[in-house]
Amino acid sequence: MTKTLRDYGITPGHIKCGRNNLITDVKGVKVGHKTLDDGEIKTGVTVIFPHENNTFKNKVIAASHVINGFGKSVGLIQIDELGTLETPIILTNTLSVGVAQNALIKYMLDHNHDIGVDTGTVNCVVGECNDGVLNTIRKLHVREEDVLDALNSCSEVFEQGNVGAGTGMVCYQLKGGIGSSSRVIELDGFEYTVGTLVLSNFGSLEDLMVLGNPVGQNIKENMGINRQDDKGSIIVLIATDIPLTADQLKRLCKRAQSGIARTGGYTGNGSGEVAIAFSTGNCIPHYSDNDFLNIRTINQDKLDIVFKAVVESTEESIINSMLCSRTTVGRNHKEIKSLSEYFY
Repeated sequence: MTKTLRDYGITPGHIKCGRNNLITDVKGVKVGHKTLDDGEIKTGVTVIFPHENNTFKNKVIAASHVINGFGKSVGLIQIDELGTLETPIILTNTLSVGVAQNALIKYMLDHNHDIGVDTGTVNCVVGECNDGVLNTIRKLHVREEDVLDALNSCSEVFEQGNVGAGTGMVCYQLKGGIGSSSRVIELDGFEYTVGTLVLSNFGSLEDLMVLGNPVGQNIKENMGINRQDDKGSIIVLIATDIPLTADQLKRLCKRAQSGIARTGGYTGNGSGEVAIAFSTGNCIPHYSDNDFLNIRTINQDKLDIVFKAVVESTEESIINSMLCSRTTVGRNHKEIKSLSEYFY
């Protein structure tokens, strides 16, 4: 059984977490995986649904921020132009972005017979990290049916670690993958949730910090591991039920870097860091006869606690992605250790 940071009796940050300490603590958000783990095959797909209704017909307000653009994500341009998200988000490996996009397009067409006929096309969103250290990435193991399996297996409670898109990922030269966390804050007497999910695949071991402690340097000295340049990536997804505008969500995305930095990441030249945020606090109908839409939004002066929630949750998500991952042997018999083997 995998353990998260809190299972070790460690409570990071100052803001309380949600019921399951997962991104799905934001009501309506669902996550699903398809894991491909067989010998030198170490890859997969992770899917995030923003709510339970038809996302194309009921779009959520969204934003993205490219911290460092060494990446091949799909769909970010339209998110930033229109400020909405109209599909689930797919995460996979770098060379499977195309097949993931094709599968998501087919899924959206099956559920929306008006796309491309009575209305425009659809902006599918896919994020990626390179799992080629452990996975035989050139063999293109991910198939459309794997993406569809992930889309059809989403739930509120999901596994973390080396599952789904995180199966072959490496973080701080240890096993990385999928990690999640959440924070609950009070605004105007009501509770709201901020949740994050990361696909972690970045960093050099000597830089790894856990709640300010130089854990990575200590492990490096014991293991005799040579330094490696930061050539990996991380995708950070932020969900909230706080009513926010696209500009405010972009500001949340920018705070993801602070959470990454608290674990020791410095955004290397060859590292791709992308953050995507969405709010379920307002839905934008695809079809409406009204000339104007009513949208609620938070007072800008009250955003500080939301920023802090994003930073805390991102930091914890990264550590959880490592603690929940098992030691893995992949391509060319390469072994990547789990942080849990050095964590007591």
